[in-house]
Amino acid sequence: MNRSSAWLAVCALLALVGCEEEASDGEPDRVVAELVTRLQRVHGDRKAARAAYELLWSDARRNLAERAKRASDVAGREIAPEEMLPPSRFSLNHKPQRYEARIDGDWAEVSVTAENTTVDHVKCVREDGKWRVVLELPPLPPIEHRVDGGL
Repeated sequence: MNRSSAWLAVCALLALVGCEEEASDGEPDRVVAELVTRLQRVHGDRKAARAAYELLWSDARRNLAERAKRASDVAGREIAPEEMLPPSRFSLNHKPQRYEARIDGDWAEVSVTAENTTVDHVKCVREDGKWRVVLELPPLPPIEHRVDGGL
């Protein structure tokens, strides 16, 4: 391979990597579509679950991390935060056909239109220059410590 061919190959690879980054978190409508795609791939696969987890906003990731810590304490083994995402049972009631974003500063609302014209709205937030999906999880209750040791 000559130098110009090698340079073209490197440029093509960088362009592909740049396009993938923009496709996954460059715009709120794209990040929502990518999250749907990634969640459909989870099926108990930790790597796929991690990829979906990374598209969530920081509050959801913190919540899932605390849930994983508590589950790890109970299970007696390390459970990763991404393992707290729904397993392979994740399915869509309606197949998304169109994603449209309405951006207001660092916040956005993505309208997801399904094949039967059902519309769902998904919030997104820009964190560290990347769009993330706002998954609002119920807050965890404080851990109770019993004086009698549970007896």
